[in-house]
Amino acid sequence: MGNPDKLEELERQMEQSFPYLASDEQSSTNRNAQTLSDFEGSIQETQIKNQVEVPQTKKWVHFVAGGIGGMVGAVITCPLDVVKTRLQSDAYQSLYNKSPKSTNPLIKAAQHFKETGSVIHQLYATEGSRALFKGLGPNLVGVIPARSINFFTYGTTKELVSSHFNDGHEATWIHLVSGINAGFVTSTATNPIWLIKTRLQLDKTKGRHYKNSWDCFKHIIKYEGFRSLYKGLSASYLGGVESTLQWVLYEQMKSFINKRSIEAHGAHGATKTTKDHILEWSARSGAAGAAKFVASLITYPHEVVRTRLRQAPLESTGKPKYTGLVQCFKLVVKEEGLVSMYGGLTPHLLRTVPNSIIMFGTWEIVVRLLS
Repeated sequence: MGNPDKLEELERQMEQSFPYLASDEQSSTNRNAQTLSDFEGSIQETQIKNQVEVPQTKKWVHFVAGGIGGMVGAVITCPLDVVKTRLQSDAYQSLYNKSPKSTNPLIKAAQHFKETGSVIHQLYATEGSRALFKGLGPNLVGVIPARSINFFTYGTTKELVSSHFNDGHEATWIHLVSGINAGFVTSTATNPIWLIKTRLQLDKTKGRHYKNSWDCFKHIIKYEGFRSLYKGLSASYLGGVESTLQWVLYEQMKSFINKRSIEAHGAHGATKTTKDHILEWSARSGAAGAAKFVASLITYPHEVVRTRLRQAPLESTGKPKYTGLVQCFKLVVKEEGLVSMYGGLTPHLLRTVPNSIIMFGTWEIVVRLLS
């Protein structure tokens, strides 16, 4: 018979090689089980990570894209912005709001649309085509940095707060805090520009009072002082509620759209067609418009108060009629009724809703191009 030591060695080798004699599937699970388990775990973690994480875009891209989106939206919707500003001002209330409004909501809405169109026509007929774009210069000067600052501040705040206080995860309260901070920073930085834009749009003298934005700026500094450039800032801070609410609603709707996309096409969207991409882009842009619509309806009175606070002083006394946020609100309601707090709402919605759609849609396209 053979050497006992050799037989024992052969038996030991056979026992060790037995798992490898099974099928490939079995051998893959039996061989070095601990190492394979760790390996499979790492693969699953990588797959989950790839599904959850969104490719990071550099902050300067959002800064540039936000400015371009704001600029495109401002140019297209400028005539409606002029109409909105005039209907908010008491200087034009009696001139434009002549026809009595129906109590029927549908008829009343139709009357508002008709009134907006007639104001644009009258503005063009009496003051020329350039009047439709009054204040566009300071509007662009304001919109570009305002939207750049807003998108940049919102994104940076969201990233910092989520990473330091919520383990890198997003939440509604983070969107809320980010929106408040973005509104505060943007309003403080750009208030003088919006004040000049408002003065130019309310000028009835066809350029005899203010020749241009720079002339308006010098006039305000000379006769009203530097602090006058920040008239309406308190109402702008109050208006931060609108932008915050818009951001929160937009994030919720965008999250819903993204979840539906993942359910239909998977995390990486390998099955998406060009049509699917266009439809999703349209849905996200539409979500921005819907969010703006809801936010504007809830917070619109601050727009009227802000415009009144930015009006030029009365020619008869040389003093401003409205001196503060609360005083302005009380005086407007007392003299003109609560309904006047919604003056210019129709052209405002006609402007801001498509403006938001255009701005967010352009922003997303520019981000994709620059990334």
